[in-house]
Amino acid sequence: MIHYKTKEEIELIRQSAQLVSATLAEVAARLKPGMSTLDVDAIAEQFIRDHGAVPSFKNYKGFPNTCCISVNEAVVHGIPNGHILKEGDVVSVDVGVFSNGFHGDSAYTFAIGEVPTHVQKLMAATKAALMKGIEKAVVGNRVGDIAYAIQDYVERERGYGVVRELVGHGLGRNLHEDPQVPNYGRRGSGAVLKEGLVIAIEPMVNLGTRDVEYLEDGWTVVTRDRKVSVHYEHTVAVMKGKADMLSTFEHIEAAEKKNEALNSVYIN
Repeated sequence: MIHYKTKEEIELIRQSAQLVSATLAEVAARLKPGMSTLDVDAIAEQFIRDHGAVPSFKNYKGFPNTCCISVNEAVVHGIPNGHILKEGDVVSVDVGVFSNGFHGDSAYTFAIGEVPTHVQKLMAATKAALMKGIEKAVVGNRVGDIAYAIQDYVERERGYGVVRELVGHGLGRNLHEDPQVPNYGRRGSGAVLKEGLVIAIEPMVNLGTRDVEYLEDGWTVVTRDRKVSVHYEHTVAVMKGKADMLSTFEHIEAAEKKNEALNSVYIN
């Protein structure tokens, strides 16, 4: 069943989603080679709790941490641990926050120092695909229109692989609600988009094949060919004419640039 939100409820979701964005910006400001993924997780959890909220993911269906942190060939759901981040890694950090009775959800993929040009292009394409999907999240369209826009851009225009096994979703009082929002599909298919629907749109795009597999921990999903994967996600409210992005990358990108400049000065 799809739960449509009132304007007041959407504003509460916006507050949670904005806190997710602020959490990711805090990560962006402090991320550097030599940190473990568990260090990153601790930064995020402390920030969320300092702002009076609760991490959505922690203990959700048994997941042990605040963030899903997925490095290089890991697509999503990586469990934070002692793995040390190094120059040239890409790391996606997926965070959820529960506050005022509602969840927010967003993900961002970071480059640790300098990464190869082909990986930079993959990151840019995935972020662009997310925006193309969001453009279709308007009243009167269907879920399949979002899915097709993402897949067409990623696979036909850019030649990458869109993951099929994992999808976006509705969210609100529950972290995962109907409808599912795939990153592949046919135009004109799926549920009709109505005002008040809040969804998480989250393309997961692989440098090589779209095929994935689970590691023995039961959570971490990796590319079958072990090539890099990238993941970006926004919480979005369906509206007439133009979707309302409840989360933002603006502060994350600003923190990234500042961190990069500081690290460059330190290295030099």
